[in-house]
Amino acid sequence: PRGPRAAPPALQEKTLVVAKPDAVQRRLLGDIIQRFERRGFKLVAMKLLQADRRLVDQHYEQLRLKPFYPALVAYMTSGPVVAMVWEGYGVVRCMRAMVGDSGAVGTIRGDLSVHITRNLVHASDSVETAQQEIGFWFQQDELVAWDSRDRDNIYGF
Repeated sequence: PRGPRAAPPALQEKTLVVAKPDAVQRRLLGDIIQRFERRGFKLVAMKLLQADRRLVDQHYEQLRLKPFYPALVAYMTSGPVVAMVWEGYGVVRCMRAMVGDSGAVGTIRGDLSVHITRNLVHASDSVETAQQEIGFWFQQDELVAWDSRDRDNIYGF
């Protein structure tokens, strides 16, 4: 019998997804997570937390000068969020597509959100941004490295 083998680097791409307060309040976490699992991505970290102003400011630094920023901070600190790190082939690009826009049918936002100001989830927009954002929300030792037994069935290697 073979022991676990390391995943090829292409399968180790990681992204941050944050289920925002409206997703938690509306009890949509199961549906959101199920979509990612069905796609074949591997969950490597997850935690429920109350985001504070410092974390929100760090995460949304590039939006600080936008007129909607105070409302965004109030929204993101209004209740618990669930921060997750997902891993897999092309996970950053694919998660962005799965999250989608508020009007895009077949996406999380299109199917589940009601208004653009309550859009349920954040997903990193690039591999570089994902690495930075993961560092805001998680310590390195909070990411769990584990062997996905269905990798061959999903990716063929």
